[in-house]
Amino acid sequence: MSTIQIFYLSLLQGITEFLPVSSSGHLILLSKFSYFPDQGLALDVAVHVGSILAVMIYFSETICDIIKGLIKTNFIPSFKNQGAKLFWLLVIGTIPAIIAGYLLKEHGMEWARNTKLIGWTILGYGLLLFVADKISMTIRKIEHIGVFDAIVIGCAQCLALIPGTSRSGITVTFARFLGMERREAAKFSMLLSIPAIIGAAVLTTFEVWQTGNINELRWMFDGVVFSYMSSIVAIYIVMWWLKKSTFMPFVLYRIALGSILLLDSYGILSINI
Repeated sequence: MSTIQIFYLSLLQGITEFLPVSSSGHLILLSKFSYFPDQGLALDVAVHVGSILAVMIYFSETICDIIKGLIKTNFIPSFKNQGAKLFWLLVIGTIPAIIAGYLLKEHGMEWARNTKLIGWTILGYGLLLFVADKISMTIRKIEHIGVFDAIVIGCAQCLALIPGTSRSGITVTFARFLGMERREAAKFSMLLSIPAIIGAAVLTTFEVWQTGNINELRWMFDGVVFSYMSSIVAIYIVMWWLKKSTFMPFVLYRIALGSILLLDSYGILSINI
């Protein structure tokens, strides 16, 4: 795999991870509609790790509050301290993804890496985001959510195991259905991505290490670095945008892209890149 391919994949990951448009779907589509070979799951995970590092830097103050809260409560589950409460909500929200990820791993995921399915998920969940953002109240912040909310958003995150769904998109969608403010929904979604992606990264890195493929480990490292640089910029842009605007531009983009992919997959339109 060339450095230029890793760079383009990482740049695409950084731009799309925190936009509700599906980063994994775009990564797969890049390999399908270009001369680049499919990068595989290892590099997929690596570029996601770069994005997670960007989240941890951007929300470093919140993460410090979580650590302080855990120390203050002696790491005992507590909802009286806001930092500790947020940590345990993230844990609760991650459990469904762990279970779903394990079950899907047993059956393999290659069946999901096809243009037709990605087209339907990009289009369908884009429309669902529109409905959620249009009809839902905008009154709740992170400190207002509880166990039920974390479970609902966590279960929604499981859907993102299917490429094209968008992990950030589906979690933000259900957070909006629960009445969360747009920036607060995006923030919780980003924080929720940390344990899920770190877990996947550790497992994948171990599997790659067992194969003894040192080149693949080097590719993963490059992917982390490039993805981090583009992701940190993307986070600032998204959080700035949501101060004053809705998710409508992302909805329109998903409708357009999903429609084009479906037309191509059904042979109505031919995409040649």
